[in-house]
Amino acid sequence: MSIDLNNESGHQVDEQRLLELATFVLDELRIHPESELSVLLVDEPTMTAYHEKWMNEPGPTDVLSFPMDELRPPRDDDDEPPLGVLGDVVLCPPVTERQAAENGREPQEEAEYLLVHGMLHLLGYDHGTEAEHAEMFGLKDRLIAAWESAQRP
Repeated sequence: MSIDLNNESGHQVDEQRLLELATFVLDELRIHPESELSVLLVDEPTMTAYHEKWMNEPGPTDVLSFPMDELRPPRDDDDEPPLGVLGDVVLCPPVTERQAAENGREPQEEAEYLLVHGMLHLLGYDHGTEAEHAEMFGLKDRLIAAWESAQRP
């Protein structure tokens, strides 16, 4: 798995843990081991500029996803995993840190939650309808629970 993580935010984040989580999620979803993913951590002014340019929304946000090859997880065990470039997940640690307490999580946990959220968007999941929301958030919760379980000795 080729995962490129760049922290340009000026904030301390456990980058190794984010890389491990991204690898775990891609393995769990059976994405081809030679697929590529980019994770970028940015400051608030940069995230604000991205949010305004690409989403036409004011101010910073916590996470943005920019899919490339529109990869999708295989539908069943007999399907071949897709190979390609997933795209970019952009996280904003200052926003993540502020909203972590609101969500009852530590800042690192919030960053992990949002990384999985962004990755699922890259893989075609969305939450625009009630059914899509249930599917995406259910999968996100299952992936994070599996990740946390795998981290316990």
